Amino acid sequence: MTIKNVHGNTLDLLGAAIVGGRWPAGSSIPPEPALCDELGVSRTVVREAVKSLVAKGLISTGPKVGTRVLPAEQWNWFDPDVIVWQSKVGLTREFLRDLQELRRVVEPAAVRMAAERATAADIAGIEEAFAGMKQAVEHGGDYVKHDLRFHQGLLGASHNRMVVQMSKALSALLRTSFEISTTRKDGPKNSLPLHRAVLDAVIAKEPTRAERAILVLIDGAREDIETVLASRRRLPNLDTPAPLLRAA
Repeated sequence: MTIKNVHGNTLDLLGAAIVGGRWPAGSSIPPEPALCDELGVSRTVVREAVKSLVAKGLISTGPKVGTRVLPAEQWNWFDPDVIVWQSKVGLTREFLRDLQELRRVVEPAAVRMAAERATAADIAGIEEAFAGMKQAVEHGGDYVKHDLRFHQGLLGASHNRMVVQMSKALSALLRTSFEISTTRKDGPKNSLPLHRAVLDAVIAKEPTRAERAILVLIDGAREDIETVLASRRRLPNLDTPAPLLRAA
């Protein structure tokens, strides 16, 4: 096992423990020697993991106060690792509500800009992603991967540097929504014309129509999430590959 893997595994174990509530907000995590013994790693590895957790907003360190867990409100929810750790311990209704509200704020504005600014290369990339989604629905395959590329392509086509940076952070959040939608019978199949409507409006350079179309798509995803939550079905674990669709 490489040093990088040891560090990554240690970070995952500590991060998931914090997100899972093993050490409540305001409490101190065990001292280095105790963590070394428990995890079977060196002090160097523990220190590096602690530095990463500080950078992700999960803990703070200081003289005389030790290493303390910060409230969840201060965690970096745009960090993919934090999202994965939350999925491991359970995606909460509050988390999923926040996700949907964030999508409703960011994506419609980004799609409006995409309808005004998308280049031929942008359109080609989004078309390719849509083709991949259609292929997965009709013949089986990784629908979620292509769905992510479709939405990332729309965000990128806004040609707003802040939105483009946010698209990287949003990937893990969006994957949560897409995986839930794929658990519904005919969910991906029914979403294809909704995605097509968004893309067609962007191609036609009609910002208002594009915005309306993406809102229909987002609100449909919200209904999928509510249905899955009500059914008490198991929610996705983002630490594992997305499930593949079977051929129709």
